[in-house]
Amino acid sequence: MPARAITGFHRDEEHHWVAELACGHTQHVRHRPPWEMRPWVESEEGRASMIGHELVCSYCDMPTLPPDVEVYRRTPTFDETTIPRGLREEHSTKAGVWGRIVVEEGRLQYEIMGRDLWVLRPGVPGFVEPEVKHRVQPVGAVRFFVEFLRVPSSE
Repeated sequence: MPARAITGFHRDEEHHWVAELACGHTQHVRHRPPWEMRPWVESEEGRASMIGHELVCSYCDMPTLPPDVEVYRRTPTFDETTIPRGLREEHSTKAGVWGRIVVEEGRLQYEIMGRDLWVLRPGVPGFVEPEVKHRVQPVGAVRFFVEFLRVPSSE
């Protein structure tokens, strides 16, 4: 997975420290011994000393859409109570069909089976490759929709 330089810090809505990365993504940085050992995050001087240091960015490892795909269909907006069972279970798109998972509010866990797991939120969409097994799960209250994309026919 690619490593990216820390460019700054901010606190999230739950007051946890979040590192801002050069790629534009963010990553929580917590000091919770014995699982996470980051004592530097607890002081202004410690955080300042980490500017320029690199963290692995799993979001940079997420699939990206090819430049020539176009949206041809969109689902309704789902919430944590209306997510179809099929989206919560392992499934895939058809050959040639990409997906873009767009979170409007809250958080949604997106897992590519056997590969990785991401927590999507507003401004951080998930991209689905054709025929790749994946699933989603709500992380509390959420509102999201899925766009289906494909290369337009040349007819």
